[in-house]
Amino acid sequence: MKRILIVGCQGQDGRLLREHLTAAGHAVTGIGRADGDILDRTWVAGLIERLQPDEVYYLAAHHHSSEDPLGAEPAVLLRRSFDVQVTGLVHFLEGIRLHAPSARLFYAASSHVFGRATGPMQNEGTPLQPVCAYGISKTAGIQCCRLYRANHRVFAACGILYNHESPYRRPAFVSQKIIRSVAAIRAGGTAKLVLGDLSARIDWGYAPDYVEAMTRILDLAEPDDFVVATGETHSVQEFAALAFHAAGLNWRDHVTENPALITKRGTPLCGDSTHLRNQTGWRPQVSFEDMISRLLAAQPTTPS
Repeated sequence: MKRILIVGCQGQDGRLLREHLTAAGHAVTGIGRADGDILDRTWVAGLIERLQPDEVYYLAAHHHSSEDPLGAEPAVLLRRSFDVQVTGLVHFLEGIRLHAPSARLFYAASSHVFGRATGPMQNEGTPLQPVCAYGISKTAGIQCCRLYRANHRVFAACGILYNHESPYRRPAFVSQKIIRSVAAIRAGGTAKLVLGDLSARIDWGYAPDYVEAMTRILDLAEPDDFVVATGETHSVQEFAALAFHAAGLNWRDHVTENPALITKRGTPLCGDSTHLRNQTGWRPQVSFEDMISRLLAAQPTTPS
């Protein structure tokens, strides 16, 4: 039985990971926003010293979807992003270095670190050239992990995670926006689904598969960086069409496009996970079509 600490246990990945590891018989401690201050270096150090975790999953993140209102001023968004994605991470890396040197840390990075990548696919050798606050701070987090494993012998591995979905995904994300609208229309609603860009292409995976990849990465003999992706992209229109079809509906009768909804635009990204597959044997187990069916099946079939 391992002693495991999940930082960011209330988000999609944290909830799935906690369920997965608890079912496997491990002792899991979850840290959410109300459980402590990850920006307090002394508090984090005391937590690591007390728990003596075998594994730490750093999943905490401050981000928003492409259709979320921008809200905060750029400087505020950057500061909040660096607080969570970098400062808090460094406190855990330092806590491990000083108080639990045998512990292993997984850092959840993002495909946003590649920014406006020029090639058709990205791997661990693709230049990191982020163009948004989220990507910039996640890139800094990767570099911090590399620093601690190179200079301080901390087992700090990074997963560069592409889009991955589950019923726990926040409603603001386009995947849940589609699924929830389909479920509502299926249950008798008549509202139109308005999407920002039907042509946008995304490398979409099933979140429980990606959580499995995280655990395999920490089981390796040495830490490294790994792209976690399906290696194929699908358009938002494909997603919507399949979701409506699964409910016995024609997407054209219910979907309209409004480009003004897009508050940030990015280059289509597609991940090459060959390194992860070769090192761990990991493969996505749930197809794009099956993922959509599972997401829709998790929604209520009657009006709420």
